[in-house]
Amino acid sequence: MRPFLFLGTRAEDRAADGEYDAVLRFSGLEESECRRVRLERDSLTDVLGEVDLDDWSGVILGGGPFNVSDPEGLKSPAQRRAEAELRALALQVIETDTAFLGCCYGIGTLGGLLGGLVDRTYGEPIGALPITLTDAGREDPLLGVLPATFDAFLGHKEAVHTLPRGAVLLASSATCPVQAFRLGSRVYATQFHPELDNDGLVTRIEVYRHYGYFEPAGASALIDSARAARVTDPPRLLARFVELFAR
Repeated sequence: MRPFLFLGTRAEDRAADGEYDAVLRFSGLEESECRRVRLERDSLTDVLGEVDLDDWSGVILGGGPFNVSDPEGLKSPAQRRAEAELRALALQVIETDTAFLGCCYGIGTLGGLLGGLVDRTYGEPIGALPITLTDAGREDPLLGVLPATFDAFLGHKEAVHTLPRGAVLLASSATCPVQAFRLGSRVYATQFHPELDNDGLVTRIEVYRHYGYFEPAGASALIDSARAARVTDPPRLLARFVELFAR
């Protein structure tokens, strides 16, 4: 099998390692089957050279504290480089219809292409919220593995305001109209986190306590809520992604 490529953007080792470990666990992939590149630290081309998408079964993009809607003057050099590399890769992915699953940050990476708009209109607090599949989502080979309505973990400052041209809306929530969409037949982005379980969310709350997602004083209440939530369905997307696109 050609390996999958996992791209992360988290500078905090505890959160970065936990995310990658969760992707492996829920997808069923071994480390040798899922090459990891940390874009907040390393240039993609420095690590891999010129990326030939035909070398990979597919690409999985994790989440992170970068937001494409951050003011340009506040973006670090690492963020600007990662965004530029991801944009170039995303355009190549779309052109070739390469299997791609962008988890949370995939919304920012894909959502602003082809006339789409990502802004701060539909941010949602950290926690578990119900997500509903559209008719297209229920029929989709990837998203269709989920129930018509399911709870998912999320927490984000930005979201898709206007879908890219040709995008198919696959899932929505009451407070965020675009929770998942597809471009072509194999390029996906989800606003919610398919790689998160209860322990993973607790870790994120602890690590990102001072990153502006919530008032730091409310961290203990968020952790209690995270531990009590019953979120079981979204991780099935990772195993299904591998099942559909491993080659």
